[in-house]
Amino acid sequence: MSGTISNQRIWAVVLLTSFGWGTAPVLIRVALDEGLEPLAITAANSIIAAIAVMVFLGFVRSGVTIGRIELRIGAVMSILSVVLPFLSRNLALEYASAGFVSLMTALVPLITAVGAHFVLADEPLRAATVGGLVLGLAGVAALVLSGDSGIGEGGNPAIATGYALIGVVSVSAGAVYAKRHAGEYSVLGVSGTQFVIGSVLASIAMLIGEGIPANPSGTGWLSLIYIGVIGTFMPVALYYWLLRHVTVTYSTIIGYVVPFVAVVVGIIALGEQLQPGIILGGALIFAGVVITDWLRIRAQRVTTT
Repeated sequence: MSGTISNQRIWAVVLLTSFGWGTAPVLIRVALDEGLEPLAITAANSIIAAIAVMVFLGFVRSGVTIGRIELRIGAVMSILSVVLPFLSRNLALEYASAGFVSLMTALVPLITAVGAHFVLADEPLRAATVGGLVLGLAGVAALVLSGDSGIGEGGNPAIATGYALIGVVSVSAGAVYAKRHAGEYSVLGVSGTQFVIGSVLASIAMLIGEGIPANPSGTGWLSLIYIGVIGTFMPVALYYWLLRHVTVTYSTIIGYVVPFVAVVVGIIALGEQLQPGIILGGALIFAGVVITDWLRIRAQRVTTT
């Protein structure tokens, strides 16, 4: 962690990262409204992000290694962290608002902790995590049972929740897998590899499942470019920078801000609705995540003193 980085710069990176991830689902809904299919959006997102990442790695060079281990881990991560979560998010956004789907992704740290308990010897499941998970799942139940999707007619919170949870579990599994092999690979090398392989896999899936997409409209193209560059590449690059310069506490703040950005921008840009079920479900999910993080940080402070 560097002491020469100003707080203003750190908070600027936190906000930019949150803005990129938070606005991505809003632009995905724009792309869907323009007639693009979920697999086509997944493929385009992966390809544009892969190009941006490889250009970025070409400039960075330092610390970038792509060998056999990076290819192996990158191939696994391309499925767990790129294709499955991108596709499941796109499918979920056909049935619910950007805010609704983003609230579901707030469960990633809790699900990751559960997976780590069974895979990693030094990651025991704590009572605080179990309590947080119970609150989070209660929030999911509230979202489903309320019938509120945030998009009015045509929405289906149950289907949206099912798709969103596939992405949450996939990302969590990818995080546990990456942590299990931490120290064995170049982080930037794996990052570039997973996007390149993911773009190939997503393109093959698109050709099989949807065929060659029709030429998007101007708005469709702008949406795809935004999703790939601002909604995917930029926050990933900034997040890696952030992890090198701040504590874990700072990085967890992003998880709280992203759903807020998605809710607000979705309401302003697309007229999405902040319905009672979304408020209740979101409050329970946030309570579970915040309480778990607070107790974890408090426990770490006790053990270090």
